Amino acid sequence: MDLDDARRRLDEERTRLEEVRAGFDDLHNESEDESLSELSSNDQHQADVGTETFNRERDLSILERVEGELADIEHAMQRLDDGSYGTCEACGKVIGDDRLEAMPAARFCLEDQATAEREARTGASEPGPA
Repeated sequence: MDLDDARRRLDEERTRLEEVRAGFDDLHNESEDESLSELSSNDQHQADVGTETFNRERDLSILERVEGELADIEHAMQRLDDGSYGTCEACGKVIGDDRLEAMPAARFCLEDQATAEREARTGASEPGPA
């Protein structure tokens, strides 16, 4: 993948994610009690409070994912600057252009990404015997 194209795509994705994050600014500034304060415990059904709590937790989860993706983009930008962009961080092989087209912030080749995801699902810190 052309490095200028990669930088442009990463910049576009960073802008998009920053706009998403800006929509959640109020989550940083108020506690759960404050966000639920407009719901009087006398006037509201417990299900309403449960719904509000669920929505807040969902929004926090989305925000956490967006911030993680922004960190991945910043990491990819640093790799562009230091010349290591497009190289798998695990094995050192070149990451294919198709993968970088689909995921410009990719850190691993497909094989190592699959291994990392398997390990994350099983909680294993070391790959098992093949």
